[in-house]
Amino acid sequence: WPGTNWPSGSCPWNWDDAVNPISDDLAGVRPASLLDAMRALLARDLRLALRRRADPLSVLVFFVLVASLFPLGVGPEPDLLRTMGPGVVFVAALLAAMLSLGRLFADDYQDGTLEQLLLSACPLPMLVLAKIMAHWISSGLLLALVSPLLALQFDLGWPATGVLLLALLTATPLLSLIGAVGAALTVGRRGAAVLMPLLVLPLCVPVLIFGTAAVNASRSGMAVDGHFSLLLAFLVLAIVGAPWATATALRIALE
Repeated sequence: WPGTNWPSGSCPWNWDDAVNPISDDLAGVRPASLLDAMRALLARDLRLALRRRADPLSVLVFFVLVASLFPLGVGPEPDLLRTMGPGVVFVAALLAAMLSLGRLFADDYQDGTLEQLLLSACPLPMLVLAKIMAHWISSGLLLALVSPLLALQFDLGWPATGVLLLALLTATPLLSLIGAVGAALTVGRRGAAVLMPLLVLPLCVPVLIFGTAAVNASRSGMAVDGHFSLLLAFLVLAIVGAPWATATALRIALE
């Protein structure tokens, strides 16, 4: 900043302006590096999620209810439940993720925190990545950890249940990364709750296909390495590209 000589690699950030009123216990913290800034932003968003327990709990309850309604609707046929189980769990996880994505940037946009992030000397894509990580921990990680209980409803068996858990642990970060782009494109827009799923859901189709295919391959005794390799490849591409695309969308939204 003009007139200030910061150490090499420093990332000055005035948290007095950046934090929400609900987390003003963090006020006055000025991270000395990019890593410290990301850590502080991650801790802030997780603390807000803990104080608003209704939001992650509603996502979790929605996920459980959607996945549980299908066995009640199609009947107790074991073969049918095993066949449809992986797809139902992945679709339920995708729909549950849509519920929480709408608030990813909306609150920060309303209280001015988002403008402070854009004005920060820290690279905006890295700050966005920290917010996406917080979103995944408070939503996607919970969905993945609950999935073995839902797998019991579909009689998947322990090997397939383990693959389902690993597939969701790989796929849910992808949903958060892809969804962040849609959330940034629609932040502050009228009808964002309807527009964002229309943008995000088509991009999540490959995640749904390969995640479900990995579980079905495990049930059939086939190798799952190829499916996980593709999911991991998508995840690496999303980690590299999604924060930059999200940051660009946020700058456009605030112009």
